[in-house]
Amino acid sequence: MSREFLSTLWPWMHIGGRVLFGVSVIVLTRGHLLNTAGLAGYAASAGVPSPKAAVLISGIMAWVGAALIVLGWHRFIGAGLIVLFLLPVSFMMHPYWKRTDPNARMMDTIMFWKNMAMMGGALLIACYAGWNWPYSLGG
Repeated sequence: MSREFLSTLWPWMHIGGRVLFGVSVIVLTRGHLLNTAGLAGYAASAGVPSPKAAVLISGIMAWVGAALIVLGWHRFIGAGLIVLFLLPVSFMMHPYWKRTDPNARMMDTIMFWKNMAMMGGALLIACYAGWNWPYSLGG
């Protein structure tokens, strides 16, 4: 591919990637704000302290982080919020290594490693947060 073609495509790939990432976070965490009681019950069964507050706060963290990344505004903070959301959730809610039921183990394995992949993406976003982002609000 020519350098000119890639330089034309790059800004659109950049905005497309961050929109896909942000929308994915919002879709995957919508239950935190739309089904708080159900998720709080699940969190309580996993031993999460103050489950209703934890579900609400973590949902707000995820949504704010995703919005900041999509807008390209204070993106280091946005990526940090996503990491701070995913790290405890992954280990507290999806400890696949503790599951004895094969189906539960499979689902938690998928959820845990999906969260690890998203955390890796958020860390990359944080790493490049100081650079000029096309079509962003900056910051």
